Amino acid sequence: MTQSTPHPYLISDARFSRLIHTNARLETLWTGARWCEGPAYFPAGKYLLWSDIPNDRVMRWDETDGSVSVFEQPCRHQNGHTTDLQGRLVSCEHGRRAVSRIEHDGSLTVIAESFDGKKLNSPNDVVVKSDGSIWFSDPTYGIDSDYEGHAAPSEIGASQVYRIGPDGTVSVVVSDLVQPNGLAFSPDEAFLYVADTGRTHVPECTPKIRRYPVAADGVGVGPGADFAVSDCGLFDGFRVDVSGNVWSSAGDGVHCFSPEGELLGKILVPEVVSNVCFFGPNRNRLAICATSSVYSIYVRSRGC
Repeated sequence: MTQSTPHPYLISDARFSRLIHTNARLETLWTGARWCEGPAYFPAGKYLLWSDIPNDRVMRWDETDGSVSVFEQPCRHQNGHTTDLQGRLVSCEHGRRAVSRIEHDGSLTVIAESFDGKKLNSPNDVVVKSDGSIWFSDPTYGIDSDYEGHAAPSEIGASQVYRIGPDGTVSVVVSDLVQPNGLAFSPDEAFLYVADTGRTHVPECTPKIRRYPVAADGVGVGPGADFAVSDCGLFDGFRVDVSGNVWSSAGDGVHCFSPEGELLGKILVPEVVSNVCFFGPNRNRLAICATSSVYSIYVRSRGC
């Protein structure tokens, strides 16, 4: 049975009022995790997946009846997820320090686990571009301790975002961050957005999202610039809607930014938020992973 919280909005700009239903409530879909992360929606199956990283399991919420079950356990401490152009699940695995994919026959393929002869740290979040390439961040959170993976020294450094080409070639696309985390493309794929949660390791690191222009060939990016700075906690995972607004996790809920980086408003959540995704038949419902729970709320926009 879902529970709801009334009026969870903080409106900073009148434009935010056009992106929300002021009578919509924040609903609790499920609670009972140690750290919820990596939501991904599968419209064909009408279900939502997310990770409970310390408990080494992936959970599944079914849209038809609201039931929650274990999708996979153990799951190699999976974190971020996405779907590729064929509707397959792509996962970031802390435990195996790899990016993997579940094929249509149920088999598992490791897509990337090293670069330049060195093991990856702990792939964190992942997005698929329209050309079929897979872009992922690789901070050290899964090897910092045994809580969300397996403690180990980094072989490769923590500043990189990588691209896996359709031919399987892995390349570095971003290398100027401290601990790159969530990432997403603008609707036209002209820009790549990446969150930096480096304050967890470097106190003077500003919690921010940076924006990088994607090269004309779609393979790399140009010099980045700060897009938004958090006024409460860290930006972790986020999504972009069809109008180019960025809906990001933060310490006090979900922060919504215009395509120009202006704070439009917040959806306040009673736990620290780690990630979000749009789901439902019209992709006009926001799934919110927050510490121990998964929340949802209807909005007046759609995920791109």
